[in-house]
Amino acid sequence: MALPPITSVSPIGAEFKIPALEPTTAAKPTGGDGFGHMLAEQIGKLAETQTESAAQAQKLATGQAEDVSEVVMAVERASLSLQVAAQVRNKAVEAYQEIFRMQV
Repeated sequence: MALPPITSVSPIGAEFKIPALEPTTAAKPTGGDGFGHMLAEQIGKLAETQTESAAQAQKLATGQAEDVSEVVMAVERASLSLQVAAQVRNKAVEAYQEIFRMQV
């Protein structure tokens, strides 16, 4: 039994953005701290997203959450951010391994 093809994807919410893909001013090299600074900034944003998700889930578990959809959005945002971070890490490791395999 074949599934019908996906013809379009609707956005989850207008405020939904993946933090790891947002352009930052640190992406432009400014001396010697360009990439490292950007990477540290994005890891900090990932940690904030995870903390916010945990706080929202805690509010839901204790009955303090007023809007369940906000909790679901926070948890999904954290999940997607972590998936993006893992994929970026995987690509970086692959690039490193490819450089090591190069013959000089």
